Amino acid sequence: MPLGDDLGSRVRAAAMTWLRQRCTPENPVVWRDELLSFQIEGRTFPLIDNRLGIRKPQGMTAALSILTTYTSEDARAPYEDSVSDDGLLRYKFQGNPQHYTNMGLRVAFEQRVPLMWFFGIKQSLYLPFFPVWIVAVETEQSQVAVALDEAQRHLSVDGVTSEIERRYSQRITKQRLHQPVFRQRVIQAYESVCAMCHLRHRSLLDAAHIIPDREAHGVPAVSNGVSLCKIHHAAYDENILGVRPDYVIEVRADILKEIDGPMLKHGIQEMQNLKLKLPRRRADHPDPELLEERYERFRAAV
Repeated sequence: MPLGDDLGSRVRAAAMTWLRQRCTPENPVVWRDELLSFQIEGRTFPLIDNRLGIRKPQGMTAALSILTTYTSEDARAPYEDSVSDDGLLRYKFQGNPQHYTNMGLRVAFEQRVPLMWFFGIKQSLYLPFFPVWIVAVETEQSQVAVALDEAQRHLSVDGVTSEIERRYSQRITKQRLHQPVFRQRVIQAYESVCAMCHLRHRSLLDAAHIIPDREAHGVPAVSNGVSLCKIHHAAYDENILGVRPDYVIEVRADILKEIDGPMLKHGIQEMQNLKLKLPRRRADHPDPELLEERYERFRAAV
């Protein structure tokens, strides 16, 4: 049964409404099978392509969504998508620039329609970003520029962006892309458990940086992160708790001597000499060199 002439607008509206309901703050990720089995008006209408990174459905002139495949940190992504100095995502064409999927991105730019972007967190699991917009087609580089925020849609992409605009755009991307992706990848790697106290309430978990992201080598990589509940994250950031390069937890000496309520005793002091619960994959373990650098800062604060 045909869906009608306004197929694109109806599918986009229905899909984004469903995503807002499906992806809650506690569980903002969605599985591949869910995206492939999306239903509208009594029929299945996949939100992603089963083989390609760009979804341009038959009957629609503009692309519906783009997808970034999950890759581990030591592997190379199939397409060299990256964020440029202007804070905008660059999404690569798929093969021939005249391929129908790439043409769908061009039409999305011309019609200024919103898309969905699904970013791989782990195999078959995606963090959705929506709405996003194609704000430039860069033919020579075989790519498009993607805005993650309404404010980014009005940035110049011809190289004359002011320093203030560039920094503002970078901050938007850090808040809307880097931080959420980092959080989800870390929490997924630790199977939604605090590495110190084993709390399993996902809404109370943070992805704690070992080296802060304001520093040049504080990269948003799982190996620079630990899944911690909010109490232990704050204690780690305040150097109340430290983690040795062998993954053993230490409590600051003066804190061990304090007498307070049960939270201090059971929540902080009893962490002394326990070992972090580590991810299953060795590649996701905290980097011992980064832990050692951070541990020296902890020792200096004692």
